[in-house]
Amino acid sequence: MNRLFDLVIIGAGVIGSAIARELSRYRLKIGVLERGPDLLGGTSARNSGVLHAGFNNEPGSKMARFCVEGNRAFDRIAAELDVPYKRTGKLIVGFTADDYDRLLALKARGEQNGAPGFEMVGRERIRELAPAVEGEFALYSGSTGILSPFQYTLGLAENAAKNGAEFFFSHPVTEITRTKDSWLLAAGGEQFETRWVVNAAGLFADRISDMLGIPGYEIYPCRGEYFLLDPRLGPMLPLPAYPVPNYKTGGLGIHLTPTVDGNIMVGPSNEYIDGREDYAVTQKVMDLLIADGSRIFPHLKREFFIRNFSGIRPKLSGKKTGGYHDFVIERRDDLAPRAVNLVGIESPGLTAALPIAHEVIRLIREIEPLEQNPFFDPIRRRIPSFRDKTPEQQAELIRQNPDYGEIICRCETITKAEVLAALRSPLPARTLTGVKYRCRAMMGRCQGGYCQTRLADLLMAETGLSREELLYSREGSWLFTGEVHPQ
Repeated sequence: MNRLFDLVIIGAGVIGSAIARELSRYRLKIGVLERGPDLLGGTSARNSGVLHAGFNNEPGSKMARFCVEGNRAFDRIAAELDVPYKRTGKLIVGFTADDYDRLLALKARGEQNGAPGFEMVGRERIRELAPAVEGEFALYSGSTGILSPFQYTLGLAENAAKNGAEFFFSHPVTEITRTKDSWLLAAGGEQFETRWVVNAAGLFADRISDMLGIPGYEIYPCRGEYFLLDPRLGPMLPLPAYPVPNYKTGGLGIHLTPTVDGNIMVGPSNEYIDGREDYAVTQKVMDLLIADGSRIFPHLKREFFIRNFSGIRPKLSGKKTGGYHDFVIERRDDLAPRAVNLVGIESPGLTAALPIAHEVIRLIREIEPLEQNPFFDPIRRRIPSFRDKTPEQQAELIRQNPDYGEIICRCETITKAEVLAALRSPLPARTLTGVKYRCRAMMGRCQGGYCQTRLADLLMAETGLSREELLYSREGSWLFTGEVHPQ
């Protein structure tokens, strides 16, 4: 029997989740098909977590317009979804006369795009804003901020689910066919029938586009590697600091970005690769990150490195093809009626997610009217953080629920109550990284050395999964093949 929907979204990253959330404002039966076993298995969890201002994008492009719109509206959406973020500002630092000219051009581009708050500053002002950052001068972008990409994606998805959207995990789409009046999708061993399809498949969007009957796109995966630094270094960098971008090399240079949780990220690098899920990290790039990052932040020491990781951008322009490619957000009625096709949604996709969702809705409403959902509730609240409470508040939480008195993750002071909340949330965690992104367990100095086995026990107890079925993150990332030690 087919599962019947008005609209099916393929992909539950930040873009697919934003579309699901905004469409749940209307009377629609919405399904979301995600190939991974949980949220945040790919690009949406592996990025710099920056709320961009909009000066790096071509004037007149969708990237530029939606970035500026997303930045401007983020205060409201962060309040509605309880997303941690700060408007820190950002420094793009330079050293040479050529750097200065390029910064002036960057400032002019940002102003042309409608982004506010730009200022050229000298060495003294750099030291006031970020005493540990080196540079002769800089472009200061006042509207730039930092946010939790994990909580933003989770907030959008959980709010969509709260308002009626149905999520199906471990459901990669393997076939799409068009009938006279609907689409038929094969995914995860099930059949889905829907009037509308939205392709928000990220790194696999070109393949879904082909399945829809819209050929001609090719995703070029571009890997960026990062270092994550110990929070002890966090106070030294209160705002993101970037070098002057070099568009000829296709990258924006090695960034130094504080996180909302007090760490510093160094990266990303910029390397085209063959595999769409090749999240390897390499010694060559680690050395590059240290050398490049030290130029503007001369405090990078290996003793502060607690993790390295990588993310992959779904680019529509490759190393050999070159050039620039805007977001593709289209409706091609001649080839794929009642389908909205999104391809090449890379940076600044996180910032632009909500305006992108509104553009999808605009394209749908050109074909059919949408009736408001009178029961739509825009509010979502994340799991309360025990470590952020006062001692008196912590004591009261423990009195109400003794599970707050058991620390599971020592580095981040994450309690059993918070882990169980992650496992019982509206879209419950079903992998270890799913728990990690919902409540920050395993994100501290030891990176799970103490708490990972305890989390595995709780995950198995809550879900009924066997140890052989337990996944770290993506499909195939098994942790155990049997008993670790004799009973």
